[in-house]
Amino acid sequence: MRSRLLAFGLPAALAFAAYGGPVRADQRPAPYLDRHLSVAARVDDLLGRMSLDDKIGQMTQPERRYVTPEEITRYRVGSVLSSGGSAPNPNTPESWADMYDGFQRGALAGPLRIPIMYGVDAVHGHNNVLGATIFPHNIGLGATRDPALVRRIGAATAEEMAGTGVDWDFAPCVCVARDDRWGRTYESFGEVPELPSMMTALIDGLQGDGLGGPTSVLATAKHFVGDGGTEGGDDRGDAKVQEKELRAVHLPPFRAAVKRGVGAVMVSYSSWNGLRMHQNRYLITDVLKKELGFTGFVVSDYKGIDDIDGKPGFTRQEVAAAVNAGIDMVMVPTEWRRFIDYLRDEVKGGGVPMSRVDDANRRILTKKFELGLFERPMADRSYLKTIGSAAHRRLARRAVAESQVLLKNEDGALPLDDDDKVFVAGRSAHDIGMQSGGWTITWQGRPGPITPGTTILDGIREVAGPGATVTYSKDGNGIDSSYDAAIAVVGETPYAEYHGDRTGGLGLDDADLKTIGRLRGAGVPLTVVLVSGRPLDIAKELPNWDALVAAWLPGTEGEGVADVLYGHADPRGRLPVTWMRSADQEPINKGDGKKALFAFGHGLAYDD
Repeated sequence: MRSRLLAFGLPAALAFAAYGGPVRADQRPAPYLDRHLSVAARVDDLLGRMSLDDKIGQMTQPERRYVTPEEITRYRVGSVLSSGGSAPNPNTPESWADMYDGFQRGALAGPLRIPIMYGVDAVHGHNNVLGATIFPHNIGLGATRDPALVRRIGAATAEEMAGTGVDWDFAPCVCVARDDRWGRTYESFGEVPELPSMMTALIDGLQGDGLGGPTSVLATAKHFVGDGGTEGGDDRGDAKVQEKELRAVHLPPFRAAVKRGVGAVMVSYSSWNGLRMHQNRYLITDVLKKELGFTGFVVSDYKGIDDIDGKPGFTRQEVAAAVNAGIDMVMVPTEWRRFIDYLRDEVKGGGVPMSRVDDANRRILTKKFELGLFERPMADRSYLKTIGSAAHRRLARRAVAESQVLLKNEDGALPLDDDDKVFVAGRSAHDIGMQSGGWTITWQGRPGPITPGTTILDGIREVAGPGATVTYSKDGNGIDSSYDAAIAVVGETPYAEYHGDRTGGLGLDDADLKTIGRLRGAGVPLTVVLVSGRPLDIAKELPNWDALVAAWLPGTEGEGVADVLYGHADPRGRLPVTWMRSADQEPINKGDGKKALFAFGHGLAYDD
């Protein structure tokens, strides 16, 4: 997969033998260890040597907290994951590499020495790792309309992952967000299929020109399919749409991902017209694998098979339904031994054909060979120095600047002059956790200095000229009419997935409104910077604001916001979603005839 260290510096086949790998009686390694053979030939040879237990193990993915290296050896486990916020202690890049290598040694101690893949949700940088560069969430990247930039972000993320050994990224999310109440709206690049399709360029950055490069990691297109179109924006809900709409709106980004050679596809928790995606054989096997020609492997979501019958836990019937639908690897974080038992029983009892198990293994093993894991199984620590590097943070700063959308600018309130006397306030002005959002160090994210970075306030102080005065008060107290400008940095508290579903309104909270009111009362030009994962219901307040900037969830490099506020970078972002006039318009999307506050694609420049 990457330039991992070869054991003892030996050639690949001999290095594997040094781990105790299979060797013929004439001392030549087994054919599947011969890197000069084709991947297909190596897979055929290895499959012919595997027992049913070996094959079921490859289809099993536990969570790191619930499995040991010894159990990986014993049960032939094929993959391990870190769920959101699941990290070694201490959470350092070196600890991640140590943990990865420990699990990998467990895999290499098995009879056939098949290496594991390790998966994480690196959805805006290697975001589980303390000190990693945190890039803007997808909704901000969608505002850039810049697939080349997104590819560079994918490549930077892959480098940071490579140092820790992690070789599989559960990204990109190529969903099409059709209802802003949905808690995963910020994971979408936009509300029309063209935007997520364009931004599948992230796959090229992650995987490189071909799997097996020095920093290649396996990319995953998710969540298949229609998760952004559920009724009421209900995460894990039901997409009640005709097949024509499903194909026109939600399927195109997956078609684009398959064309780019994406290695994996993750199935959605949601349903399509009442049928759970995790058991939808028509969509997974007939459409994705056969019609679109997807040759990688399909993975379930975290405990995704549990929801097939709507009851807690999973049954033998749910295991059989998911595997027969076309799911190749199953995320069973805690009850993975029971999954192994159930799947073995179903295969022996005829409930799951052996041909389906072989197909799943062929798909999984093909990617392991293509990644180069058999030759280079261990973490390449030479890439640890890239984690949070200055070069990656410069790239993130540029991405932040390009993602800013200037929505209103009355009487030239922006850009600020370098020597202005500026008053800054708001909960999100000086808070890395707030500006990074969910999927940052922890699953849901949280306010506070959760990882190194530059807050928006820090950025303003850095970008403002040496003669400037920058005063900060979180709640806005202390401002007076002597200031040239006031900036309120407000928005949403971090969240992820269904915890972020907002069916009760999309307005600013009382604390933010009071802060804005204090600034407005001073009578100086007021700019509101919204830090949020989606459009918010601000139409009633907007007439009292001189300027409005949608900053989305910019990540750790707050200078990019300041670059635009001071005109050091032109505002180039354009709305990737339609901005509602009121929350009761939801869902509102391009072309639906509803009168928006700001149309899809809206965005001002300073020379407008």
